[in-house]
Amino acid sequence: MMDVAARKVNWQQVGRAAKPGRYLFTFGWLTISAEDLAIWQKHPHAAFTLVPLPTTPDEPPEFHLGAFELHDDEKAE
Repeated sequence: MMDVAARKVNWQQVGRAAKPGRYLFTFGWLTISAEDLAIWQKHPHAAFTLVPLPTTPDEPPEFHLGAFELHDDEKAE
């Protein structure tokens, strides 16, 4: 399992997900909430910390989004 301590992801890295849900990425499953999407819609360059959820050793890692940092000094696309 990869070390995800303080790993952050941005909207582009998760394919600009448009709907809340559970998505499979190379690092494992990620649940994105409507509230997370609302932050990305307002701040497209925000970076969220991945928060690991409990899983068994035979399951892929699972995460939800935690604290975020705003990076609005970058130009919006």
